Amino acid sequence: MTAPEHPLLREVFPDLLGELVDLLEEEGEHELAVAARGLRLVAECGCGDGFCQSFRTEPRPDGQPYGPDHRCVPLSPAHGMLVLDVVGGRIVYVEVLDREPLRDTRPGRG
Repeated sequence: MTAPEHPLLREVFPDLLGELVDLLEEEGEHELAVAARGLRLVAECGCGDGFCQSFRTEPRPDGQPYGPDHRCVPLSPAHGMLVLDVVGGRIVYVEVLDREPLRDTRPGRG
């Protein structure tokens, strides 16, 4: 799958994107808030846990660490948990835990 085939988060889960942007702004993460608007859904977590709806926004070789530029950005949503993995100023993974099921808003999907 090439990058253009990965849907934009704003087209699939616009409510989640809005929440991420607002929470990032509240945390003073203005550059990440702007960058979040261009996030793509690259792959689901795949862990199989019912409470997890996490996803990758960038490709990552399996079993490889993110490296020294990695940092976690925990956010404070009203419900559940949202934690971002950021590498070199780019959001590469969004942890979505213990939340209501995300609803795909694309026509014929949700």
